[in-house]
Amino acid sequence: MTTLNSISGSAGSLSQFDPQALPVSAAQAIVLQWATPQVPSERVPLRDALARVLASDVISPIDVPAHDNSAMDGYAFDSASLLVHDAASSGATLTLNVAGKAFAGHPYTGAIAPRACVRIMTGAPMPAGCDTVVPQERVECSGSTAGEEAAAGSLAEAVTESITFRADAVTPGANRRRKGEDLARGNAALRAGRVLRASDIGLMASLGIVDVAVRRRLRVAYFSTGDELRSPGEPLDPGCIYDSNRYTLGAMLQRLNVEPIDLGVVRDDPESLAATLKAAAESADVVLTSGGVSVGEADFTRTQLQTLGDVSFWGLAMRPGRPLAFGRIWSGGRPGAGRAALLFGLPGNPVATMVAFYQIVRPALIAMSGATPQPVPLIPARCDAPIRKRPGRTEFQRGVAERDAQGQWHVAPTGSQSSGALSTMSEANCFIVLAHESADLDAGDAVDIMLFDGLV
Repeated sequence: MTTLNSISGSAGSLSQFDPQALPVSAAQAIVLQWATPQVPSERVPLRDALARVLASDVISPIDVPAHDNSAMDGYAFDSASLLVHDAASSGATLTLNVAGKAFAGHPYTGAIAPRACVRIMTGAPMPAGCDTVVPQERVECSGSTAGEEAAAGSLAEAVTESITFRADAVTPGANRRRKGEDLARGNAALRAGRVLRASDIGLMASLGIVDVAVRRRLRVAYFSTGDELRSPGEPLDPGCIYDSNRYTLGAMLQRLNVEPIDLGVVRDDPESLAATLKAAAESADVVLTSGGVSVGEADFTRTQLQTLGDVSFWGLAMRPGRPLAFGRIWSGGRPGAGRAALLFGLPGNPVATMVAFYQIVRPALIAMSGATPQPVPLIPARCDAPIRKRPGRTEFQRGVAERDAQGQWHVAPTGSQSSGALSTMSEANCFIVLAHESADLDAGDAVDIMLFDGLV
């Protein structure tokens, strides 16, 4: 598999599509340089730690397992019995007397005589002097009353008096899990920077841990800009549209388990925009806006970014998502005054907003949360239809991908690739990733796809 960074174009090259537009790989590198972890840690109960970022290594306070134990139901014995009269090499059978039983939580504590064994259940501690377990299905029992055992239903039930099995049915040390085999006391169970999964919660519970140090959730403020925008439920005046970007951004942020701060819709007014940006920088670590970053007369985000902070870049060699501004703003209204926050000025078209978020913003939010961004894998596929592509920009076309009977991935674009056609984003299940320098493709050509599953 390749990753996006390996195909997006070099950081030092200029786009053939627009000399002022930055290649995607260069923008990703710049953003990650700025997106340093800065949120403090806090302790939360284990039940509340899912999807949080681990702030420090979790050191195991115990051995796992805590004792040598049986890996299956069977009979525990001393493997030295296998060597008596060279039984294993001769193929002879071995008969052992059953001294008692061992259950998980109810170990056998008695002494075991030579040529004896203990009936043992999965997870039960290995009795002293025993190092091997022969599975119950490989032995023949004698001297027991099966009905008595079934009816007793307690630890005091009658036990098998002896078992017989082929000496070559098991090797010395077989079916025994050793103390500390999974995790030794004092070793790191989980490393800092990990986004905690359900299995991690279970692992910490198995160590007796009740709370854990995690990074505070990253605070991300977001709003839309434009006089034409109305929220769902409001009357739709002539020339107006419903604001989808704010709801899309809120949903994408929810998947990242950050703390979202919805600041609504800001009208096309420089003073209102400046006030909202300063307030957002005061309360949030990152500020996301949509709209207002192109070259229209009412597009003020870029100019306010220049006034309130530092501009790193605007304009990417990317389709959709070319008009994107990135930098830092200060709550005090000028560089160095007050509290700082990173700002992403996203495009106004809904699909462009989503593409810019997934390719540029999402890795930055993960890094600022204290986790390590993992490149989204690109999967090779065959394109079932021709695709038009201009060299000099990285394109993320919406596609529907599926695997054929031989396991080969095939993909076809989803109709209109307009950056305003949000319906085709819902129809798609992947991005068709077209590299910075690639040109038109014919049906049957190889492409890379980025599956939405786990991303969107």
